[in-house]
Amino acid sequence: MTSAALRMHAHRLGWLASMLALFCSTAAQAWGPAAHRIVAQLAEGQLQADARVKVRQLLTLSDARHLSDVANWADDLREDPDQREFARATARLHYVNFADSACRFEADRICANGQCVVAAIDHYAAILADSSRPLAERAEALRFVVHFVGDVHQPLHAGYRPDRGGNQYQVRIDGKGSNLHSVWDSRVTASARLGWSRHAERLARMAPLADASEDPVAWARQSCRLTRDAGIYPDSRNIDSAYLERMRPIAERQMRLAGKRLANVLNRALD
Repeated sequence: MTSAALRMHAHRLGWLASMLALFCSTAAQAWGPAAHRIVAQLAEGQLQADARVKVRQLLTLSDARHLSDVANWADDLREDPDQREFARATARLHYVNFADSACRFEADRICANGQCVVAAIDHYAAILADSSRPLAERAEALRFVVHFVGDVHQPLHAGYRPDRGGNQYQVRIDGKGSNLHSVWDSRVTASARLGWSRHAERLARMAPLADASEDPVAWARQSCRLTRDAGIYPDSRNIDSAYLERMRPIAERQMRLAGKRLANVLNRALD
């Protein structure tokens, strides 16, 4: 092979490696927030006409068209140097830590000063519903509500064990170290092998869930009981495909509940 041909071959290999790295990086980043986007898309499909119009008006203030566009904003704050202080100030609003396996909600003990996801949903839903508030404030409240309703349905955002919602529960998956929270944030949903939009479309075609709950406390307690009863904490620290297959229906039901309940929150707030 001539030197020119070698250079061309090396160039092609370099280009291929770059594209592969880009693909892998994008895939890794995309699955992390997938569940939040799925919940948002499911909710948008269940909005009443008036709420849908008002949601779109508020989304324009975020340069967004769909709820799924803002579903991860509350997490993305951490990556914005100008918003990191705000991200730290709102960090405790993403979860609630129950005291024990009874999953009792003792507000003074586990949500003091409104610093938990349950109180955050009520707080920002009230701002969203208040038409006397500035539109920018209500648009921010919409972004928080969309995210926090998703959060409270991720079981490990409402657990009771002293392991920071599974962040300190070390596991191995695909021969690499990880933690249980990370597995539930990404790998359980990713095991469906669908992009988030197609995954949402598949879930939307399922029979509607019978659910009349309007209480974020009840949602959090339900998530807490799942961490206790549903086998979320594996028997082995080695996570295999069988575990992901068992957990995915649980995660999908939680996303469907979150989508329905988020739509109900928005319909009530914007009616």
